[in-house]
Amino acid sequence: MKKNIFILMLCNVLWLSCNSQTNINEKYNLMPWPNDIIENTSKFIINSGITISINGEDEGRVYKAAVNFLRRLSNRSGVFIDKGFPITNEKGNIIISFETVSSLSINDDESYALNINNNTITIKAKTDVGALRGLETLLQLTANDDAKYYFPGVTINDSPRFVWRGLMIDVSRHFQPIDVLKRNLRAMASVKMNVFHWHLTDDQGFRVESKVYPKLHQLASDGLYYTQIQIKEIVNYASDLGIRVVPEFDVPGHASAFLTAYPELSSKEDYNYTIERYSGVFDPTLNPTKEITYKFLDNLFTEMASLFPDAYFHIGGDENEGKHWDENKDIQAFMTANNLKTNHELQTYFNIRLEKILKKLNKNLMGWDEIMTPNMPKSAVIHAWRGENEGLIKGGSLISAAKAGYKTVLSNGFYIDRMQSLEYHYSVEPIGNIKLTEKEHANILGGEATMWSELVTPLTIDSRIWPRTAAIAERFWSKKEVNNLENMKLRLNDVSYKLEELGITHIRNRDVILRSITNNQDISTLIDLSKICEPLKIYERNKNGVEYKTFSPFSLFADACVADAEDAVIFNKEVKAYLENSNNESLEVVKKSLKKWSNIHNSFQEIKINSKIKDLESFSENISIASEILLMGLETKKKISLNNQTNLTLAINVLKEPCMDVELAIIESLEKLSQFLLQV
Repeated sequence: MKKNIFILMLCNVLWLSCNSQTNINEKYNLMPWPNDIIENTSKFIINSGITISINGEDEGRVYKAAVNFLRRLSNRSGVFIDKGFPITNEKGNIIISFETVSSLSINDDESYALNINNNTITIKAKTDVGALRGLETLLQLTANDDAKYYFPGVTINDSPRFVWRGLMIDVSRHFQPIDVLKRNLRAMASVKMNVFHWHLTDDQGFRVESKVYPKLHQLASDGLYYTQIQIKEIVNYASDLGIRVVPEFDVPGHASAFLTAYPELSSKEDYNYTIERYSGVFDPTLNPTKEITYKFLDNLFTEMASLFPDAYFHIGGDENEGKHWDENKDIQAFMTANNLKTNHELQTYFNIRLEKILKKLNKNLMGWDEIMTPNMPKSAVIHAWRGENEGLIKGGSLISAAKAGYKTVLSNGFYIDRMQSLEYHYSVEPIGNIKLTEKEHANILGGEATMWSELVTPLTIDSRIWPRTAAIAERFWSKKEVNNLENMKLRLNDVSYKLEELGITHIRNRDVILRSITNNQDISTLIDLSKICEPLKIYERNKNGVEYKTFSPFSLFADACVADAEDAVIFNKEVKAYLENSNNESLEVVKKSLKKWSNIHNSFQEIKINSKIKDLESFSENISIASEILLMGLETKKKISLNNQTNLTLAINVLKEPCMDVELAIIESLEKLSQFLLQV
């Protein structure tokens, strides 16, 4: 009998333990999710006596991060901390230890171990960068009850899946000031991203001060460029956060800005080279047959390399159609003489010359996947932006590069400027089920989210990057098996609001824009509209790159809307639940939403209309018509009358069409409800 009782008790303990670990990812808003986390019964109370000790470091990365940690913790908890700075000459109750200071490379060890007990917290790491990652995890664990803030007792052992976890920001199409970059670097560090890819040149501008070729920033930047002092400032700021900075100078295509300043490098003479105001792919291209081109790039890259200590230097190399090469008789003669049969082969000749220049500067050449050809040296890093099945699940340039022996980084599937959904980006598995050898697997360094800036300004860029990029960061850091969408959404909701602590404006600037377009009237109705509308996706907003120019307004209704409109996400989920399972709770949520939207046009009419919102008038009217009819049908559970059927069909047809560069994110659910009620 005693034996049976003991077995029963043991089973209960094991069940509770397993159940606890099963539900642990629902208890903590950690992102990215760590490799291994085990709970204990401890609770470290956050009070005025909290202190931090660091082994043997004065003013390095960890010291600065610890000072910042205490400021953020004090703000988050409301606790008046006595010391206010880390201590290094005595034991603190948060003890940070690491073995080496990182030089920031792809060989960095970013692992850490975090242990929280009642009276002590320890963070142990191989490198100082690993310690930074542990501090961010600790801050994410901040919890509270009605009386106090505390850190829950856990032991975490963590390390990244990929060594390259980046964000590319294009500052050429629209210039992004220093403060924009700094706040995004802080946000990157908070979700353990470690590469800032700085796209500095394109057809619309050259954004770096050059003392060797000053006409580049004088004639090709509209006066919007970074001084060399500012470049160093950003590089140092990123370094303190454990983030590498990889510059991109795009050649030989996307060269309008280059050639505006130095037309002698061009492939077509007697051509009016100017900074481009539109978006797209343009003809101006550097001439790869002139020795002065290589002398110019040698001198320029030598100057720029001194500003960027990272081992990688991105040359772009994408979207060169070679039209001006085709029209140049001298270039055609050069190709014939050198047995270069295609423009692709000519560009490979160009890239190999650049690889030698960069090698002399101790830099590894990196370029978009067009640079991958049989003759390209294996030292080049292939940046995969094209491939099958959008996420390269079946292969594409990422897998091709890895199998061919190149180091490679994935961006296909992570183009956040395309305004695709959180679900879409999170579902992209970088490697998928492709069988790779150990060496081929090691060739895949990681990935980058890409923020091209044709349609963003400092006012809106944060809302296009965050919070989706936090979810992408998890795909780069966490195990492949961490892929539960609904659980991620729960954690991301908390992480998104915490990003505001770092200065990210993705939430607050919606209201700034809406106040602007209404001339500071009551914006509550437009807020409701923005929560069910999303900007047109995959470049439909700027078809063929000619609807918007450099100085077009980017403070319109579409700029206040974001991917994954929050009320639309909830409504669509509840409509699906009701139609599939007759879920009464879901029905109540659906009816409550429809009731609110049935009144939206009446509220809209109280706003004094101007040209910036006039086109929304018809949109709001048809939302109200459709919502009212559907609500009536759901409440009465009677078939919709013929007259209402006609009105509903007309309203839905209007709502299917884009309005002011947005689409109604609930339109499919409205149609499904309509079809359902027609069958009652």
